[in-house]
Amino acid sequence: MSKAWSWKWIAVVAGYAVLMAVYAWYTSPNNVPESYVGTAADPATFFSAEQLKDSAVLNAMRNWIFFISGPWEWLIYIFLLFGGLARFWRDALERRGLPLIVRFPIFVLLVDAASFLLYLPLRVLGYSLSKSYGISTQPVSGWIRDKLVAFGIGYVTLLAVSAVAFWILSRKGRWWLKLWLISVPFTVFMMYVQPVVIDPLYNTFTRMSNPQLEERILELAAKADIPADRVYEANMSTKTNAINAYVTGIGSSLRIVLWDTTLKQLTEQEILLIMAHEMGHYVMHHLEWSALGAVGSSLAVIVIGGWLYTWSIRRYGARIGIRSRSDMTALPLLLLIVAMLSFASLPVSNMISRGAESAADAYAMELLESADGSISMQQKTAVITLSDINPPLLVRWFRDTHPSDLERIAAAMKFEREHKGEGAHE
Repeated sequence: MSKAWSWKWIAVVAGYAVLMAVYAWYTSPNNVPESYVGTAADPATFFSAEQLKDSAVLNAMRNWIFFISGPWEWLIYIFLLFGGLARFWRDALERRGLPLIVRFPIFVLLVDAASFLLYLPLRVLGYSLSKSYGISTQPVSGWIRDKLVAFGIGYVTLLAVSAVAFWILSRKGRWWLKLWLISVPFTVFMMYVQPVVIDPLYNTFTRMSNPQLEERILELAAKADIPADRVYEANMSTKTNAINAYVTGIGSSLRIVLWDTTLKQLTEQEILLIMAHEMGHYVMHHLEWSALGAVGSSLAVIVIGGWLYTWSIRRYGARIGIRSRSDMTALPLLLLIVAMLSFASLPVSNMISRGAESAADAYAMELLESADGSISMQQKTAVITLSDINPPLLVRWFRDTHPSDLERIAAAMKFEREHKGEGAHE
């Protein structure tokens, strides 16, 4: 890689990093509109002065890490391509006379391992921040284990996907259509195995430790016409103080999961609201719509990405040693294009996600016929994670998959007013 090329890209990324640092630092966190000052949505009413200060620093760092993570990943793939490492690894494996069935897994491992190691500093920084502010409780050994498990799962997935992709790319005809058609069952399969195969590699899942509360949750599920016979409790207290619950899987692998930290830090009414929210996702078929969205977006990525891929090979292939569109040397190029398109699509996917989460919030309050506990629950989660109650525009577009704490508290306040009004009218 030439020195001119090196300095050019280093300057671009450094300039972007400085720009995003300024944006992250000077978009003041936890500011609320004048109409919400002094209300339950105002963080000054439930954050201490020290917590407000910590939230400002922590969220500035969180946002900076997020916005730099995309270009950081892109730069890694550009380095592997234009720095000559991808071509060097391919040639070195060929000189050893290894068959393709051996060369390809080794090459994918080298690319994946290099990407993992070069991206590791950002992961370490994120973990260190979370640990220093008391959000993460996970020891370093446990954190390293989780990252190694994630690397192993990621490698196996990347190997399978890239092997099929390059095999299709080596064929004639409408390779993009064939690739998309194969991606459909793979997407559904991954959604099915996630809760029963992958998630247990990271966490321990048991039946709820509070059988009386589980019975109430199952009664709520029955009221919502959800065929559930148990609620899973995830042992997360060894990793974090954050609270969470979620619905995952499709068909027979569907699970309702509650973190043990949620049980320890929230009241029964607050927990029922969270679980009703998750039931709302099921009732409104958000999981199925998510699967359809993934299938549809994969078609867009394959079509747009395919055009960028073939154009890039025509434009830069000779320079970076890519012999054909099915040459394994092009793997970093494929990863680069997918990463860039994924980042560019975040505002749309996040907007859809926020809409689904807002609908699930409304469903939960309607199911319980009350917003009692909703405001206090949002306040507690905000304090525990030191979140930004009302994040700035770019953060909302690119980072936030859920409505802001301000929006969720405001929605609960509105429900309470309307519900009381209906009660008075009756």
